[in-house]
Amino acid sequence: MLEVRRLRLLRELALRGTIAAVAEALSFTPSAVSQQLATLEREAGVPLLERTGRRVRLTPAGEKLVRHAEAVLERLELACAELAEARNGPAGPLRIGAFPTATRTIVPGALVLLAARHPALEPMVSEVDPAAVAHALRAGDLDVALVHGYDLVPAALEPGLAEEPLCEEAMFLATHAPSRGSAEGPAPRGATAAPVEAAAPDGRGDGLAVLAPWHDAPWIVSAPDTLCRAVTERVCRAAGFAPRVRHQVDEFATVLAFVAAGQGVAVVPQLGALAPPPGVRLTPLPVRRRTRIAFRGGAGPHPAVAALIRALRDSVPAVLDGSPATPAPAQFG
Repeated sequence: MLEVRRLRLLRELALRGTIAAVAEALSFTPSAVSQQLATLEREAGVPLLERTGRRVRLTPAGEKLVRHAEAVLERLELACAELAEARNGPAGPLRIGAFPTATRTIVPGALVLLAARHPALEPMVSEVDPAAVAHALRAGDLDVALVHGYDLVPAALEPGLAEEPLCEEAMFLATHAPSRGSAEGPAPRGATAAPVEAAAPDGRGDGLAVLAPWHDAPWIVSAPDTLCRAVTERVCRAAGFAPRVRHQVDEFATVLAFVAAGQGVAVVPQLGALAPPPGVRLTPLPVRRRTRIAFRGGAGPHPAVAALIRALRDSVPAVLDGSPATPAPAQFG
């Protein structure tokens, strides 16, 4: 009989690529992972791994077993969900991962609703970059997480996970808008304060032409290897240039503070621009950011997961109620 814990290790090896990465993610030693996989091979009766020096790869039989492992693990999640519902409904710890803008704007309202509806539930929130969510969910470090993708930078569904849509936001170009009577610094070549019409949100047409006047401006972007950085680079490339990066900042409140200080321009999502400081102009872009709720495959019916999904959805309308609330003298293009 094949042992589920060892099937999970094989699945993780297929996703992570090395025994060392599996060991680090699941808090094993590399030798323990190797021993468990060797035992799984004996149980299966066929070679599952091919070893070349220090590297391993799955054999065709190993790849087939991984596909069955995905189905087995999903069925186990479903069984756990049904048993939890039969026991006592939503109760106990619920580990939630979210990216910073969602943690600040959506999650607090959801936590208030959970406390009122399910006082026995113990939500525990961690800020997690969407790129790290899949591994954290599969490893059991998280139960539910919020992830996002963009029109121009879609995020594929990860193996072993399921998702449900939560909300979508507008995206804006944030530029410096000096108050009346103040001395303006040199504007980027071709910049204008006139209103700009955005194209339809499909990433095509002339909507991204609004970026062209800012091709020589300093840009404020997120860290490398993040979706937020990727979408900025992609929209700029679609407008015919590469952004001239001056600052790398991940928190959008800080990004807007830098824009207000005249330190550059940036692309920001609506959740990151709900309360921009004075001195910031926000111009709509033909790009949308879509937030999704991710969890392990089969875990959707779990009472705690289902309760959180309902609370998150109920908390969204109060946040995304139209254009960002912009105090004067902030301006919209």
